[in-house]
Amino acid sequence: MVSVIIVTHNNQRFLKDCLNSVFGQTYKDIEAILVFNASLPSAIQDVRISFPRLNLIINDENLLFCRASNQGIDKSQGEYALCLNDDVILESDFVEALVEAASADKKIGMVSGKILRMDKVTLDSTGLFLGKSRIPLERGFNRKDWGQYNGEEYVFGVSGCAALYRRIMLEDIKDQYGYFDERFGIFYEDLDLSWRANKKGWKGYYVPRAIAYHQRGATVKIGRPALNFFRKYNFSYLSDELKVRLIKNRYMTIRKSDSFRGFIFHLPFILLYEIRIYLYLLFFSPRLLVKLAQSKDG
Repeated sequence: MVSVIIVTHNNQRFLKDCLNSVFGQTYKDIEAILVFNASLPSAIQDVRISFPRLNLIINDENLLFCRASNQGIDKSQGEYALCLNDDVILESDFVEALVEAASADKKIGMVSGKILRMDKVTLDSTGLFLGKSRIPLERGFNRKDWGQYNGEEYVFGVSGCAALYRRIMLEDIKDQYGYFDERFGIFYEDLDLSWRANKKGWKGYYVPRAIAYHQRGATVKIGRPALNFFRKYNFSYLSDELKVRLIKNRYMTIRKSDSFRGFIFHLPFILLYEIRIYLYLLFFSPRLLVKLAQSKDG
């Protein structure tokens, strides 16, 4: 069985299309769990009526992605957990292709498909990699798809927007902070999980025939962009709270998983990224320097 876990917070634009794509899979042994984070009662009732097969978890407050996803995984029964953003739509054979790939090697603990944008020609992710500056790198991000990533292969990790995880692996890497580290809330949690899994000998795998479409950032973007320095996340679109969390979570990821040797070797790249961050803050969001200094982990 595959347990599909979706977390939502009043993002109704794509949710029904997402759910329809889950229930339209060729792989039929699926349970679907939807976690509502501080959602409108009308939205909850609408989904309850439209999708009676859904298992619902309803939170009165917004627990963010990590804690809510952990709730879903804890409630699930499947051999695999497919963590899915509410702004992702799956092709009908997506789950079948991922499960088939995972079954070929017992050390494959996480599987990614080819994730495209909603225009169906721009790549969003073909596997997650660890950047030299210790940021998550989505391979192919923002590039046109012309078949350059059409071969199956092992990868460092998988993007959290549509990630299939083997339950045995999740249990193996779980610690006091959960499967996804709940201190992260949102951002870097997929890189953190992938890095922890690699350190325990688990492998990531990429399956290009598994296709999904992602409206990148639909659940977190606000306002208008001013300037974007940052790969994967459009920093300018984020609220102040999320900007602080994005910066802090990178530091937490480094502290948790990087080795002393790895950190020293990549220090020039890390420092260059630091300069970019703090130049942005200095010129565009100086108030965040104070908030960042005052913030606490967890």
